[in-house]
Amino acid sequence: MMSWGTELWDQYDNLSLHTQKGIDFLEKYGHFIRDRCAIEMEYAGKLRRLVKNYQPKKEEEDYQYSTCKAFKCVLDEVTDLAGQHEVIAENLQVFIIKEVTIFVKDFKEERKKHLQDGARMMNLLENQVIALERARKNYDKAYRESDKALEHYKRADADLELSRAEVEKQRINMAIKSQHCEDTKTEYANQLQRANEMQRQHYTQAMPEVFAQLQELDEKRVRNIRNFMVHSANIEKKVFPIINQCLDGIIKAADQINEKEDSALVIERYKSGFTPPGDIPFEDLSRGGESTPIAPAFPHLMGMRPEAATVRGTMSAGRLKRRVGLLGLFSSNKEIFKTLLQYHNNVGGFGSNGKDDFSNLPPSQRKKKLQQRIEEIQHSIQQESAAREGLIKMKGVYEDNPNLGDPHMIEGQLSETDSRLEKLRGELQKYQTYMEESEANSPAGMRKNSGGGGNNNVNSTSGSSGGVNGVQTQQQRVNVNGGSNNNRDERANSAGEEEESLSRSASDSSVHNNNHSKLNSSSTQLPNISLYQREEPDIGTSHTSLPESDPPEYFDLPPLGTAKALYPFEATSEGSIPMYDGEELYIIELDQGDGWTRVRRQTDSEEGFVPTSYIQTIALDNV
Repeated sequence: MMSWGTELWDQYDNLSLHTQKGIDFLEKYGHFIRDRCAIEMEYAGKLRRLVKNYQPKKEEEDYQYSTCKAFKCVLDEVTDLAGQHEVIAENLQVFIIKEVTIFVKDFKEERKKHLQDGARMMNLLENQVIALERARKNYDKAYRESDKALEHYKRADADLELSRAEVEKQRINMAIKSQHCEDTKTEYANQLQRANEMQRQHYTQAMPEVFAQLQELDEKRVRNIRNFMVHSANIEKKVFPIINQCLDGIIKAADQINEKEDSALVIERYKSGFTPPGDIPFEDLSRGGESTPIAPAFPHLMGMRPEAATVRGTMSAGRLKRRVGLLGLFSSNKEIFKTLLQYHNNVGGFGSNGKDDFSNLPPSQRKKKLQQRIEEIQHSIQQESAAREGLIKMKGVYEDNPNLGDPHMIEGQLSETDSRLEKLRGELQKYQTYMEESEANSPAGMRKNSGGGGNNNVNSTSGSSGGVNGVQTQQQRVNVNGGSNNNRDERANSAGEEEESLSRSASDSSVHNNNHSKLNSSSTQLPNISLYQREEPDIGTSHTSLPESDPPEYFDLPPLGTAKALYPFEATSEGSIPMYDGEELYIIELDQGDGWTRVRRQTDSEEGFVPTSYIQTIALDNV
């Protein structure tokens, strides 16, 4: 291998300049990576702002359509893409920029040390050459003086007029000059030998060693630049699978677009339920009578805005705003007040938009609105019932251990909860009555009553039991895909059982296990609201005394399905659990809109939350 020490023995200055340029280039490469990190972070930030600007509002009805749902999925995938660009920037910052900064500093210090060693050796050689030149000049001067003294002695010795003393003086002077000349000659020879030896070592050993160290330093710099380039490319390649997954998610979302389904949704959204008007009769004025203006077939629709015939979307109507369970009720009384206040606000909003019975809407849209109100009230009843059960359990805990809290404080809360439940039951019965009227007054119901004969009490309700049998008329409705809306009927029927089990007085604080099971089986919209079950005997009508009960038995929630981890995840926040790539997990709770899914390990039953975008749902059994 060619060496700088042998090939470039006389290029000290050029090598010094070259190594400085190399370090400057490494520093320039570090600035390039730093600027690229800034661009990646800026790009990720702009993507996130773009997604935020185009993120749909929850109340937008248009996002019921498949195109809008697909667009929302595209926004989620773009958010994940932004996250991957942030990962690229962070890894470049940690593994490239930081290392480049360290290497630049080390290279500068090492180069300075090597150049100082080379300069010191060159100074030594230069000083030796100066000493040699000084010895040579002394020898030259002494030689001339010795030669001149010899000439004077010869001239005096040949002059017969000079005395013997003068001749002896010239001889002694000649001898002194000759001896001085020999001494300077010897010194010159020694300095010459020393300079030659030092020069030989300088150009064969000392400087080649310095040049070799500079060469090694420069090659190390070049090698590190190569490694940095490869590492930066690998950093970007590592996120390509996730980026491809995001792009595949966009394609998958686009494949879910169904134009026929959207057309059916438009029909369901805007269908009025009226029958087309009949023919306009001919008026023969020759037979007498007065001419009357032609009245519209549906005068109540004249001047109505198109938006008035629509139904508010239910994308987020049945979704919990917060994940609330019974365990949260035992943590703090403040949480109870906040939860009950939220339920109270939800209850107070019924019937606030337009007329209370929605009689200003077309028949089909009115039934849809009424059904939506009934489902909302049933949902609120489930929440209030769950809160009531939690308060009862809390009261029992407080009575067992008064240090935890005052059980008398729970009595007032139970009374308020019972009052809200009674109000909700009244609201439910009122809207069920509206639904019966709507079914009876609809064109289909009128034809059925006129042509089918006598069963007009199909949708009758029982006031004593508070049942919800009136909602059975929803079996006549047809869903978007053409089938009967069985799920909604089952929800309505189960709500009737629930209301029957909850028809208790405000002073009754007993909870029967059978009714509790009915409540849990009917709570299809709140699968996680009950975290444990316990038998409780009848405890009478007094709120001040509750019998002692066994500690609650905790049961694992049944899995809703299974999922597979697409990427490894390291849990960094409280409540999350780590997972490895390809791990299969049980789904315990679906994503509530916050980007997290609750899962359970199949091996050790550990539960926690993982990012929804990091898993792939394999099967959903109970949803």
